[in-house]
Amino acid sequence: MRRGARLYAVDPRRTTSAQWADVWLGLDVGSDIALANAIGREIIAAGLHNRAFVERATKDFEAYKAGVEKYTLAYAEKETGVPAAAIRELAHAYARADRAQLCWTLGITEHHNAADNVFALINLALLTGHVGRYGSGLNPLRGQNNVQGGGDMGALPNKLPGGVDVENAAERARFEKVYGRPIPPKKGLHLSQMFEAMEHGTMATAYIIGENPVQSEADMTRAIGLMMRLEHIVVQDIFLTKTAEMAHVVLPASASWCEAEGTVTSSERRVQRVRKALEPPGQAKDDIVILCELARRLGHDWGQPTAEQAWDELRGLSSWHRGMSYRRLEDLGGLHWPCPSEDHPGSPFLHDRLWKEPVEGPPAPFVPVEHDPPVDKLTKEFPIRLTTGRRLDSYNTGVQTGGYTSPLRRGESLDLAPEDGARLRVADGERVRVVSRRGAIEAPVRYDTGLRPGLAFMTLHFQDDVATNVLTIDATDPKSGTAEFKATAIRIEKLAAGGGLPHRRRTAVGAAAREA
Repeated sequence: MRRGARLYAVDPRRTTSAQWADVWLGLDVGSDIALANAIGREIIAAGLHNRAFVERATKDFEAYKAGVEKYTLAYAEKETGVPAAAIRELAHAYARADRAQLCWTLGITEHHNAADNVFALINLALLTGHVGRYGSGLNPLRGQNNVQGGGDMGALPNKLPGGVDVENAAERARFEKVYGRPIPPKKGLHLSQMFEAMEHGTMATAYIIGENPVQSEADMTRAIGLMMRLEHIVVQDIFLTKTAEMAHVVLPASASWCEAEGTVTSSERRVQRVRKALEPPGQAKDDIVILCELARRLGHDWGQPTAEQAWDELRGLSSWHRGMSYRRLEDLGGLHWPCPSEDHPGSPFLHDRLWKEPVEGPPAPFVPVEHDPPVDKLTKEFPIRLTTGRRLDSYNTGVQTGGYTSPLRRGESLDLAPEDGARLRVADGERVRVVSRRGAIEAPVRYDTGLRPGLAFMTLHFQDDVATNVLTIDATDPKSGTAEFKATAIRIEKLAAGGGLPHRRRTAVGAAAREA
């Protein structure tokens, strides 16, 4: 920005990033598709779409054009709360820019229509040709280290390592030959489907590695109740999380960033080496050691492979990573996949095939999507929209950061616009009862001038003190399996002097488990 870039921030809250922006578009929670479709319509109506790129590199443009026709600036202003003039300005600036990026986080994906939200943004990139070129593209900013790498290694229910579809018989056969065992030909369950399977009695055991679903899942009371039905739980982690406290077996693991060898992959697909600096404490062991020892006890001798040997097996199966030897990763400070051979320089950006003459591979499809408001409706009984997110000083459910002090950390609060505080007659710092259709918690109020009236904000960082996920709804996107953490309907109640919630409902996991 100091060098001339322009920033448009689209966020219900006026965050610190939004305060840096040239323009802040403070949209209503869950209206992202209405906004994106209106931007697309305005670009087409003004004749600013990249006709040459659309014609040579995409398909289904006419269906998209017809789909966005009704999303006028006036309609979008009504649905999103963003002034029509601001929407028009963003549309023209994005379309006219020589280079432009669309960056998003969980504010787009933690909705019941998460995938459609993303398709709406992809459509804009295809419409303008802001994809496949240096400095232009689509960038989902990751909130956790190595999220990209986990998926790339096959930690997805429908993929094998290297993005291979598990239902592709020919590709699956390559893996079966190396693994020496058949691979189930159908995709597995994502996390939300696993909880559905628990509910239906078709899933009786869980092996959980580096996850704390007891506190991270939406509708915590339901999640705990379903976990308690399981016959057997194994947790492999570096901390005794609340989920681990429920486990029948806990396998203490090493901290991958300093107590193990390996690789991580950043949001930009850059694979980098991780080097062991410390020995794991106590009985903690490297994940590879634990998994191989478990395999041995189940009758399969995998030996004692090093991280590099495991990586070389992966390289032999994944065309994305084939050229990424440990030596090259060391010498070059990392490489971007796809890197199909050891003389390949890596790929700093994706989709450049769309600009080649002729275009390589299939055309990129437009995917028309429709605006679909949040599932948890606002009513007179639940008139305030609660959205959740993160703070800079803390990490997810607080397990990894709660044991450390930070000058920025101040504990959990229910953040409200001062206008709402005055209307509800609750003071800054006053403890209140927060109620949704699923449960109730107590939290202190904190006035935040970055919030508009009618919008509240909480985090998930302090679940032991304030179990925010007791409130959130588990309405799930069928395509991605993501719950709608960003859009909960609540009401706020004053507490009687000296009163509060009964003690059994003040604790997070213990109380929810007893109620379940």
